[in-house]
Amino acid sequence: MKILGIGNAIIDVICKVDDKFISENNLTKGNMKLTFDENEFKGVLSNLKIEKTISGGSVANSIVGLSQLGNEVGFIGKISDDIFGQKYEAGLKTEKVKYIYTKKKESLPTGTCLILITPDSERTMFTFLGTAGKINDDDVNASAIKNSEMTFLEGYLWDEGEPKKAFDKAIKSSNKIAMTLSDKFCVDRHKRHFLELVKNKLDITFSNEEEIMSLINAKNFNEVITFAKEINKLLVITRGEKGAVSINGKNVEEIEAKKNLKVIDLTGAGDLFAAGFLHGYINNFSLKDCLGKGTELSSKIIQQIGARF
Repeated sequence: MKILGIGNAIIDVICKVDDKFISENNLTKGNMKLTFDENEFKGVLSNLKIEKTISGGSVANSIVGLSQLGNEVGFIGKISDDIFGQKYEAGLKTEKVKYIYTKKKESLPTGTCLILITPDSERTMFTFLGTAGKINDDDVNASAIKNSEMTFLEGYLWDEGEPKKAFDKAIKSSNKIAMTLSDKFCVDRHKRHFLELVKNKLDITFSNEEEIMSLINAKNFNEVITFAKEINKLLVITRGEKGAVSINGKNVEEIEAKKNLKVIDLTGAGDLFAAGFLHGYINNFSLKDCLGKGTELSSKIIQQIGARF
């Protein structure tokens, strides 16, 4: 197998609602709310008509993108043996992703993100991590990792306790390891641990400009370049309208962002950028061409609704 992704197994449940539904459920239009209250989540879900379900999660989106580009890939993510868990597994298999996890009845349901679309096409998200956030080292198949050329992890997954043990096992078993920092909130919560990972454990780090600057407390982007050269690892950084850059030792490559795009939905831009870059990397593209493939995929995905082609 080329790449094995390990991440939060979250099923995206797409529903059409009116503006009143958003306000009645104390949600902020266009934003994402995370809840740990199962009853609150079930209360919102019970009043919805489901239009469509998609097997989501950040790294899962990247892995599906890699599969669509013709690569042999797999995914590990914790689900429960419930209706959404069954749909999650089926969704990945439809995309020719090898799903390396045996589901069973868990105390918490499968992680779910309600994507609520109002008449103006705005997307408001309400997420319940469920059993996805309870992944542990027993859920991680070491032999599957050893038989993969690379493991791809998401920062969202990292947390003290059981998820950290799963992370450590994955890193220990991997031939090569890549990780996305996920988001600035994630970086700020786990700054010390993430810095240790980036400097000493990861072969490839994906980040946006805000995340990496927060990680190293940089005042400007030149400090990021200096840091990357010093640690001598591959850092891949997206910079929005400024394009993207890869830094590998002394080798710095840059690419401009594509212009005049009709941006509809930024969901999945980073996930598909990573998919494009990794496709190039595992197929021996130059780093410049890896950036090009990442930019191509992220440019396409933001011109449609959702994080999947």
